Amino acid sequence: MIDLRRVTDVWRRCDVVVRDLPFGVLMAVASLLPALHGKGTQVGDLPIRAFDTLAFVVIALESLPLAVRRRWPAVCLALVSLGFALDQVRGYHVLASNAMPIALISAGAHLERFRRVTVILLSTAYVPLALALNRLGASEKVEGYVVFYLALALAWGIGVWLRSTRAAEAERRRHVAEATRAAERTRIARELHDVVTHHVTAMVVQAEAARYLTAVPDRLDATLSAVTDTGRRAITDLRHMLDLLKADHDTDVGMPSTGELHTLVERTRRAGQPVEFVEEGSPAESAGSAEFVTYRVVQEALTNALKHAHGSPTAVRVRHGEKEISVEVSTGGSGSRAASPGGSGRGLAGLRERVEALGGEFSADRRAGGGFVVRARIPVGGRS
Repeated sequence: MIDLRRVTDVWRRCDVVVRDLPFGVLMAVASLLPALHGKGTQVGDLPIRAFDTLAFVVIALESLPLAVRRRWPAVCLALVSLGFALDQVRGYHVLASNAMPIALISAGAHLERFRRVTVILLSTAYVPLALALNRLGASEKVEGYVVFYLALALAWGIGVWLRSTRAAEAERRRHVAEATRAAERTRIARELHDVVTHHVTAMVVQAEAARYLTAVPDRLDATLSAVTDTGRRAITDLRHMLDLLKADHDTDVGMPSTGELHTLVERTRRAGQPVEFVEEGSPAESAGSAEFVTYRVVQEALTNALKHAHGSPTAVRVRHGEKEISVEVSTGGSGSRAASPGGSGRGLAGLRERVEALGGEFSADRRAGGGFVVRARIPVGGRS
């Protein structure tokens, strides 16, 4: 049994000339049928003449060039126009003469260069054709020639409209592609910020602390081990993120979730940040992207705490509800640095985009008594 889909795919992969050739051949064959003799376009109403040797040449000129109407539209239009002129002057009026508007439509749609010159040459050539037909005894009046010229102009106009439509669609696709690439770059930058900043910040804080522990070998060794572990974790997360960015990878598999918050908090504690962690309720079975975004909110807030309020008490509260996950991370202002809700603000801006994309709410504010607080309300099962 023939697989129509496979045949269609093979046909679409064929060269455009191969795909356009059958129509020209079909028109040539139809023009040879006695029943269709004299059924072509007539300009001037000259008497129909019987076939002779030149008639076969005219049929070939009018029909076969249609095979290249998209590859070489100018060549197609020139040959078809020559065949059409001979057809009208000789009075064959073969069916293939109907190829003239088809050639005009194709030229209007696919001709890239010398478009105005082409229009001027064709319009100029139409005048001597009309004069020749009149000298041969054509009964057509001036109005008839004008109407036929307008019909040819309409065919060209249809081609121009198809060309503009195709160009507009190509421009739309280009804008969509650019927007998609920009969104992908933003996503990659956001993932890199989330993954790298947290680990690098922890390593910097731990390395700074190690400078003051040279007299305490045990604590120094533990701190350096923590730096090493954090670096390895950073490499692992980066490799995982690069895997997720592959086009054939399921981006929902292996992403951080609320189940890893305890590990995240413990790593932050090892970096020297006192963190109180409270988790209420149980994660919903179909939380969708909410758990991933929750993890990123807590991760970014703890990163900011390490950078801008190192040593200050930090409280993380996550409450799992039936319809949403509530997150609150607060840090006091008594640490080694003045508390601030963030540095460049890029990470917080990324969090806001993540949360709002799921239909939630996000805020990051300074506290009246010093420090800062990050709050997020993330709908469970929200759009991703």
